[in-house]
Amino acid sequence: MTSRSSKVTARPSSEARAVARTQTLIKGTAGIGTVRKTTLPGGLRVVTETLPSVRSATFGIWAHVGSRDETPSLNGATHYLEHLLFKGTTRRSALDISSALDAVGGEMNAFTAKEYTCYYARVLDTDLPLAIDVVCDMLTGSLILEEDVNVERGAILEEIAMTEDDPGDCVHDLFAHTMFGDNALGRPVLGTVDTVNALTADRIRRFYRKHYDPTHLVVACAGNIDHNKVVRQVRAAFEKAGALRDPDARPIAPREGRRTIRTSGKVELLARKTEQAHVVLGMPGIARADDRRWAMGVLNTALGGGMSSRLFQEVREKRGLAYSVYSYTSAFADCGLFGVYAGCRPSQVHDVLRICRDELDHVAQNGLSDDEIARAIGQLRGSTVLGLEDTGALMNRIGKSELCWGEQMSVDDMLAKMEAVTPDEVREVARDILGQRPSLSVIGPLKDKQASRLHDVVA
Repeated sequence: MTSRSSKVTARPSSEARAVARTQTLIKGTAGIGTVRKTTLPGGLRVVTETLPSVRSATFGIWAHVGSRDETPSLNGATHYLEHLLFKGTTRRSALDISSALDAVGGEMNAFTAKEYTCYYARVLDTDLPLAIDVVCDMLTGSLILEEDVNVERGAILEEIAMTEDDPGDCVHDLFAHTMFGDNALGRPVLGTVDTVNALTADRIRRFYRKHYDPTHLVVACAGNIDHNKVVRQVRAAFEKAGALRDPDARPIAPREGRRTIRTSGKVELLARKTEQAHVVLGMPGIARADDRRWAMGVLNTALGGGMSSRLFQEVREKRGLAYSVYSYTSAFADCGLFGVYAGCRPSQVHDVLRICRDELDHVAQNGLSDDEIARAIGQLRGSTVLGLEDTGALMNRIGKSELCWGEQMSVDDMLAKMEAVTPDEVREVARDILGQRPSLSVIGPLKDKQASRLHDVVA
């Protein structure tokens, strides 16, 4: 990703405090949409986007750690730690943390992914100092007590059970395992019952100390905010916790990946007594920073991104074989996935898979029409802008961009990238991606004869 501008100015400092470096990454109009970044002594980055027309603000802290950073015995530790940071600090109990935001009508939550974790709070602009203090306190002062680890273990095991009870969700974890096997990207973010039961407070504390250093964190804030005030409040919170100890520390670089090995032509079936069969048919995709990602986004939208997409029309509208059918992409630092999901009656599973495979093969060989590509570009542009209409989405965009790319891109530049995609580029990426031999994951009550035919789909 590229930034629109990069104006660097040194912030004033006193003899007692080291100098912070501030940049204007995107220059907005009349201050609206201006993105600024300050790197504090100690390696902590603070990125903000100003939107004076709203009365809210979303504050988040992104950590450069996900389930990909776990060893097999630590599987689930990142997500476990996400839960534990809400359980209490040296300054606040778990009730204090939740009641502080509830008292002002705020929202607070977190999520763990394979390559990062995010903690955030959305509040009225006037309550932003409270949100900053609470979230920073959680990230820097968590106690991780043994009794909290034991109590939260039960909640996490229930979350795992809840996921396993939803085959439409579980099949995506199965597909990751089908494609990546028994390595970090192939293992579930939540961990397993066995790995979660084996995690101890001491091991989680060591994981916390290793991965929650300020050099591994990005603070992101968007809404009706003042960049300098946010920086001062964040710096005060981290200094109070003694977290900015090394003034010469530098932020960790964006993740480069490990050249993860992916499979092709593999089939995994998880037999379950469900009403529907849930399937994901897919193949290796592209990495997060691949220049073809814009064309891949157009291809994905045209194939299975909406009601006018090929897969929706062929599987649902024309034949009524499935209620839910769509395609999706997952991009990581060094690799990616492209998948097609469908949920259908077990007796229809082979018809659905045949149609999906035929469509993928047809587009790989013949490409999409100019009209399909133009419609997909329009859909992408509109959904991108509409998806950034709240401060939470803006915070996610600037936080993830800084953590994963180390750069920012304005919305106008993103739209221009989409508009610049040519039909030839879409057809080329279709040949490269869809021309590969697919793999298949299935959850459902398939009989032996049905199961034996699944390999024909990927042949």
